[in-house]
Amino acid sequence: MTKPTEILLHDANVQVPRENIADLVRRMIALIGEDPNREGLRKTPERFEKALRFLTSGYNQNVENVLNGATFSVHYDEMVVVKDIEFFSLCEHHLLPFFGKAHVAYLPSKKVLGLSKIARLVNMFARRLQIQERMTSQIAQAIEERVSPEGVGVIIEARHLCMQMRGVEKQHGQAVTSAMLGSFRHNKQTRDEFLSLVRSKQH
Repeated sequence: MTKPTEILLHDANVQVPRENIADLVRRMIALIGEDPNREGLRKTPERFEKALRFLTSGYNQNVENVLNGATFSVHYDEMVVVKDIEFFSLCEHHLLPFFGKAHVAYLPSKKVLGLSKIARLVNMFARRLQIQERMTSQIAQAIEERVSPEGVGVIIEARHLCMQMRGVEKQHGQAVTSAMLGSFRHNKQTRDEFLSLVRSKQH
């Protein structure tokens, strides 16, 4: 009997048989009273496994690989803002999606990041089982650790299907979280500039 291929989860010393996800989904479909062998569901377990592996692909990445050396020594002391970064993640409490936009800013000291790398950092942390508060802090801390800026600000606005589809069932509720480090926390003028830029709309 062939031993199932095993993968080592990021940040966990747990080995999980690769083939098991589809098998478990097939059992789950049966447990809710459906027929996993009917035409519309026959390939659903494999499709679900493929989708889940994509949506949690952030476990196979780390900050160094995502940035890939794209930090540059530049004398620039004005705020850098990348806003409206769309993301999708999975709530770790219910495995239901939450999604929205991230706004990220930093005040460079001696280095800047490639702009596209900021969006890639957001994606990396979003593609894990998450809570919005942790994800917000992780993005800010990653930037602070890699380019040592004067400050970092991250704001995430998101809708949570675990709140909209179940529980309180409030379809228009939105969660907003922020992480302010360095000058963004201690300097009101810097913080207000960031908030103003986030709120401004392009015409």
